[in-house]
Amino acid sequence: MSQKYKFHNKEGLHFVSFAVVYWIDVFTREEYFAILTESMHYCRKQKGMEIYAWCIMPSHVHLIFRAKANNPSVLLKELKTYTSKQLQKAIAEHNQESRKAWVLWLMERAGQKNSNVKHRQFWQQHNKPIELWSATVIDQKIDYINNNPVAAGFVSEPEHWKYSSAIDFSGGKGVLEIDIA
Repeated sequence: MSQKYKFHNKEGLHFVSFAVVYWIDVFTREEYFAILTESMHYCRKQKGMEIYAWCIMPSHVHLIFRAKANNPSVLLKELKTYTSKQLQKAIAEHNQESRKAWVLWLMERAGQKNSNVKHRQFWQQHNKPIELWSATVIDQKIDYINNNPVAAGFVSEPEHWKYSSAIDFSGGKGVLEIDIA
């Protein structure tokens, strides 16, 4: 694995992005968003994940976080492993998922190409961690995360995207509690 995709400062604040294999738009249903936000909430409350900014887009996630136990790669792996299993199960069991066969076939295809995967692969393996080392860089990444749904044309104002910390930064209360730096 490339050095640029590793967590070098385990105590640091990091920006990560991770995507569904083949950039499949999976996050199109409330229950799929809920699996991920509930898992992030659990990691925050039970596993020491400090969440400073986040956004779930249809095919990918952006997150600024710190691991209290100085284990960011382990923490992120646990989150991705658990949500991968739960989301695949939810898709397979959803009676009204019109793209079920296609989505699961793509995930199976991705899994066959990856020796680390037994059956299906949900998430791409890389996270592209970037250590946030200054207030300016932190602010730039928060703005990027919160404005991602606007740039994609889903909403006209960042705080209108339900699955983002932009609501918290505009004075409201989002679906996932964040830690204020």
